[in-house]
Amino acid sequence: MRVGILGLGTIATAVVEGIAQDGHQITVSERSAANAARLAAEHGVTVAPNQAVVDASDVLIVALTDDVYEAALGGLTFREGQQVISLMGGPSIAAVQALVGPAIVSAKVLPFPSIAQGGSQVMACGEMALVSELLGARNSIFQIGSEEELHHWICAQAVLSPAVLMVREAAAWLAEQGAEPVESERFLRELVGSSLLASPCDATLRALDTPGGYNQRLRQHMVETGMTSGLLAGLVKLQQG
Repeated sequence: MRVGILGLGTIATAVVEGIAQDGHQITVSERSAANAARLAAEHGVTVAPNQAVVDASDVLIVALTDDVYEAALGGLTFREGQQVISLMGGPSIAAVQALVGPAIVSAKVLPFPSIAQGGSQVMACGEMALVSELLGARNSIFQIGSEEELHHWICAQAVLSPAVLMVREAAAWLAEQGAEPVESERFLRELVGSSLLASPCDATLRALDTPGGYNQRLRQHMVETGMTSGLLAGLVKLQQG
């Protein structure tokens, strides 16, 4: 495909890295000069002004920030037959569509930085054929029925940061007890990651629920001191904006 990228922050750069090996003709915005130069050097992409990106592409990935997308897209000319994928969490599909006609916004897609290596999760709302063709070969596409539902998923995925914080703090505590810091963190990262991938959460919790065991005792302490209630309250707060 002839793929254009408007906006070149962390996520858009990771997307380019993830699809660069697939034989696409990729043109990226010159907006983020350092990212653009690196992608050109490492993956042979073309760097161009925004209008030239649009002109050179049949599929456009729009990854502009919320504060500039209206002005940036409003100043560009799109053509019939172009398909647009929005990587922007804030603007609705309808809001983007109003700015890119007669091109069609096919989907709203929210990937993670790990898409650069593949094996990543991708939340997507809209037409799935293009998303699957472009991103589905090495990643897990989660089709979400509506933008309202997508917002709920965006809130829920934020559990990643507190989960990582807990692992980091446990690793730091282990290091304070005399463990080698890098190895202690690697051990806990691999332990949590492999356990979550091995089976559904309920099954894993049952397996870790040995009466009086370390896992049960720590979990009970954290629940009693507000871990679950704090998590749910935080999710509701995110949902309400």
